[in-house]
Amino acid sequence: MISVLLLVFLLQLTIHLINTFGAQAVSELLWTLYTYLPTPQSASLASGSKLKADVVRLHREMKATSAQDDFAKWARIRRDHDRAKDKYDKQSTDLQSFRTNFDRATSLLRWAGTQGLQFLCNFWFSKQPMFWLPANMVPYPVEWLMSFPRAPVGGVSINVWAAACAGAIALVSEGVRAGWALREGKVVEGTNRGERIEMEPMLAGGGGKGKKEL
Repeated sequence: MISVLLLVFLLQLTIHLINTFGAQAVSELLWTLYTYLPTPQSASLASGSKLKADVVRLHREMKATSAQDDFAKWARIRRDHDRAKDKYDKQSTDLQSFRTNFDRATSLLRWAGTQGLQFLCNFWFSKQPMFWLPANMVPYPVEWLMSFPRAPVGGVSINVWAAACAGAIALVSEGVRAGWALREGKVVEGTNRGERIEMEPMLAGGGGKGKKEL
């Protein structure tokens, strides 16, 4: 069984990743993965792409056919175009309605699996220390803060451990971002944020100094 220490850390990591990439990006990823499964919606997406191509093709044929010179052909293409477009519109509406419900369900599951689970863990393990501090390692006021709000004094509460995990993850994330920005040769702080670092060329023979005028 997974330990509470690791569970809290993974929860904080998941929350950080969702906040970093955005809930919408997570929903798009889940929808993409869902459409790869053999579901009615994946079949509907494939059928919708074919119907859209047919609508575009028939529209071009209808535009290229003169309604005055060849009315019979134009009317036949128009009927096929309208029939394909109506079917495509209905299928798109049904798929969009399912996508709305899908996003609502994934948002609920995402909240339950992160914030909801975190709240449940904080409540269930509120009186259980995550680990004990060595005796006389820190003063009593610090021990009391580390056990806040309900853990025994001398132990680290789940709330403090969660805050420590969140801080450490944020610190590592900022370090990775800064390292990546430096690797790409970009300034990440100051007024020139986002601009590429460029070294000024040294003047030949002068060490960067201009000629002295007599």
